[in-house]
Amino acid sequence: MYKRFATEVTIRPDDIDMNDHVHNSKYLDYVLFARYDQMGRCYGMPMDEFVKRGWGWVVKTCSIAFKRPLNLNDRPIVETWLKEFQGSDVTVGFRILRQNPQKVSAEGEFVYTMVELTTGRAIDVPDWIVKQYSSFVE
Repeated sequence: MYKRFATEVTIRPDDIDMNDHVHNSKYLDYVLFARYDQMGRCYGMPMDEFVKRGWGWVVKTCSIAFKRPLNLNDRPIVETWLKEFQGSDVTVGFRILRQNPQKVSAEGEFVYTMVELTTGRAIDVPDWIVKQYSSFVE
């Protein structure tokens, strides 16, 4: 199993919907922010490095199970971990936790596809990247 990394996110007033909790679309933003943060801070290869090489990542699929609402005063933690590499795809699991009390607010997974920025076409994740990212196991 791959190691889990955590990033704290800040809920902004404009994240709140008419039901007085975080709008479901914002959960996607929180996971994307956490992945961006963790790519550099935890894995040692920030998104800027991918862009310099002419590569990017796009979301292919996403699944979220909403468990508990987040509110304006919450300070959620987003945990993510690698699940699988397959060709041009990487599957990333995630949990969004409320801190007090520490309960799961949402969980799920994303499948990201590596693309060549000039063409927008999927390319296989290079073996050396799979090896570097796969070195983070528990």
